[in-house]
Amino acid sequence: MKIELNCDLGEGAGNDAKIMPLISACNIACGGHAGDKNSMIETLILAKKYGVKIGAHPAYPDKENFGRISVKMSQAELFDSVYNQVIFLQEAATELGLALNHVKPHGALYNDAMKLPEMATVIVDVIKKINPKLTLLAPYNSALATCAEKEKMSVTYEAFIDRRYNKDLSLVSRQFKTAVIIDAEAVFDQFYKMVSQGKVTCFTGQTIEIKATTYCIHGDNVKAVSILKNLHKRCKEKNISIN
Repeated sequence: MKIELNCDLGEGAGNDAKIMPLISACNIACGGHAGDKNSMIETLILAKKYGVKIGAHPAYPDKENFGRISVKMSQAELFDSVYNQVIFLQEAATELGLALNHVKPHGALYNDAMKLPEMATVIVDVIKKINPKLTLLAPYNSALATCAEKEKMSVTYEAFIDRRYNKDLSLVSRQFKTAVIIDAEAVFDQFYKMVSQGKVTCFTGQTIEIKATTYCIHGDNVKAVSILKNLHKRCKEKNISIN
């Protein structure tokens, strides 16, 4: 069994150098919710060092709320913002002789595009304009994935191993203390159920279907490094290859 681990980085959490050797792909903040030219370059250099796939992590332009609150914008305004963020990272990557592999929206933008076709369309249109060969990371059976697939775009289904789910496969609000999982074995248990059974136990106790080949841990999880180290150990025991 082969899987991919991805992580949101370049967000100022201070642990990127420890996380990068433990993941397959990184999603780099590019100025919307976090990040600037210097942080992008630093993260890109780390990704290059460890051979980690590079992705853009655009968000609503709202650093004050870390991109975790929906922002009222016209589709044209949102297109311009997301486009400029992805281009910002692409230009920095080009300077280092690197190329983008994928795009993954952040926070509230990800959640909105997951549910709302008009938001999903903006993300897909940005990718089409910049490089339609880029892969989109999106939840299974979401508006975002559906929109991309209609455009014959490459989509990789993503699941979150350190976040609790609602029964509609949206993420439990961070307002709840247990929304983020910080216990390493609890993270592995959720991950392994996803990988081995294609299911996740949601916040209210129901077991629901989920499909993914890339699994995300958040770089700002206070236990991200220890969680990833344990995940590697336990995956080896289960003959799961992390690519």
